[in-house]
Amino acid sequence: MPGPLAGITVLDFTWALAGPFGTMVLADLGADVWKIETVGQSEEERGPGPMVEGINTYFFSVNRGKRSILLDLKTPEAREVIDALIPRVDVLTENFSPGTMDRLGFGYDRLKELNPRLIYASTSGFGQTGPYRERGAVDVIVQGMGGVMSITGHPGGPPARPGYSIGDLAGGLFTAIGVLSALVERAASGVGQRVDVAMLDAQVALMENAIVRYCATGVVPGPIGTRHPLNTPFQAFPASDGWIVIAGVKDWALFCARIGRDELIFDERFASRALRNANHAALEPLLFETFRTRTVDAWLAELGEVCLIGPMNTVDRVVADPQVQAREMVVTLPTWKGGELAVSGTPVKLSRTPAGPRTGAARPGADTAAALQAAGLSDEQIAALVERGVAAMDERRDPDARPDWS
Repeated sequence: MPGPLAGITVLDFTWALAGPFGTMVLADLGADVWKIETVGQSEEERGPGPMVEGINTYFFSVNRGKRSILLDLKTPEAREVIDALIPRVDVLTENFSPGTMDRLGFGYDRLKELNPRLIYASTSGFGQTGPYRERGAVDVIVQGMGGVMSITGHPGGPPARPGYSIGDLAGGLFTAIGVLSALVERAASGVGQRVDVAMLDAQVALMENAIVRYCATGVVPGPIGTRHPLNTPFQAFPASDGWIVIAGVKDWALFCARIGRDELIFDERFASRALRNANHAALEPLLFETFRTRTVDAWLAELGEVCLIGPMNTVDRVVADPQVQAREMVVTLPTWKGGELAVSGTPVKLSRTPAGPRTGAARPGADTAAALQAAGLSDEQIAALVERGVAAMDERRDPDARPDWS
């Protein structure tokens, strides 16, 4: 079965991570995503890697399921090609600095005249408005400015960055949500609109609990390790062979009995959730001492019925986890060089129109010819553009490939 976005075509000008991650979500949901890259500056070549068998894994992961077009966007010929394609597409995405697309001739105000139904999604560090509009930003910048790093790490330690690029990924996710909401609205109105997502805004949105707590109490949140600010015990604890994570305790007496610390039941410092939270500094070392006496598996078996508990998995254990495998959250896709690479799957599970990655990333330029043909160019005109460096393509392309933009 096709995905739920089958029939939706996306012209994707994004690069790096925030933008491509958002269009990856759309591709997983079945949209036909055509990635536009610059001749001589393919993201596959300039991405950070690592490289495996000549494939840039960073590029491959977030550009799976997309087609690839190589054009020199600064040339008038490329502008003519894009103009010819715009009436055929539903969505345009970009994550350049604000104003760049206008300078290239692909700004929203001009393109919406060519296609009033066009949904034009822009992802940037600070958005299209506001005093920071012109400033550049990457993942770590918006994490810092959005407060995420100020509440990450351990008390008294230096600022810490989360272990993955939540600044970029949140921007991409909110862009995908914006596009989907605009598509729903267009079905009723028949008219497209601009979607403006700022990576900083996305971080502020995800800081919801910290922000509401500060605004309500005036107390500035700080880093507290793996703890929860309002619940104890609620954190990672060391076992004899790894770490476990506990998320709250419903029956304190039963919990204490199961871990062999009956005396804690009668300790007035820990008689309620509020008191356990207030006296966390006294309780934590006692629990650390106890949990170090048994293995991860032993604690999972002992406490599984009395509290929410799980192992703190390293990445290799995540990939091998039977629940992760059963949900197809790690899938293997073919590369354009004949090999295979494993990537993360999609968490969106649909019963009738299933979503998920279906193909690997396209070899850069593999679909240039098909896009130029869809723009109305003849084989002779395409060859001339390639010769002048306006376009580039994969030498192993299918000469009969055509995009489904009917």
